[in-house]
Amino acid sequence: MPGTIHTAFSSFLNAALVTGACLVAVGAHAQIAPPQPVSWELQVVQDGKQIDAFSATTNVGQARTDTHHNKVQNRVGCADQPAGDIDLQRTLTVSPIHASADDITLAIDAQETLQEESTRVSPSGCKLPPVPRQVSASHPGLVLKPGEWGQWQIIESNPSLAYRVRASLGSATAAQ
Repeated sequence: MPGTIHTAFSSFLNAALVTGACLVAVGAHAQIAPPQPVSWELQVVQDGKQIDAFSATTNVGQARTDTHHNKVQNRVGCADQPAGDIDLQRTLTVSPIHASADDITLAIDAQETLQEESTRVSPSGCKLPPVPRQVSASHPGLVLKPGEWGQWQIIESNPSLAYRVRASLGSATAAQ
């Protein structure tokens, strides 16, 4: 009986050593790749003119959100006096969801506050402040060739609004 316990313990110990050695070997070969950083630029183009720009380096699987403010003052009333301030806020969230030497895919969410260009007047003929317009857009996967510009048209007209985007594989030290 003492030999049986010794044999069983010895078998258990050998199995544990073999399993441990296998786990060490597997761990040495199954290293997890570091997150792939992507450097991207986004230009906001309204009626053919660049009005804003965003850029960052973001790891695949992470998101970067930035908000830009552009406070404008309009002339209103019968005396055409400065008033009617509007914060034309723009918030973009960019998330690289795939990156390789062949293509880069970005998910983009946007919230824009735009100002209507047409002038409104009261029944007495006095200028009224423009009404802000809220626009939300989402692109689940804009595919780009590394280093080349792509375009996403948000609004066709009144005003025309598009995002010009390019991305490239970034360096791990620059990731934010």
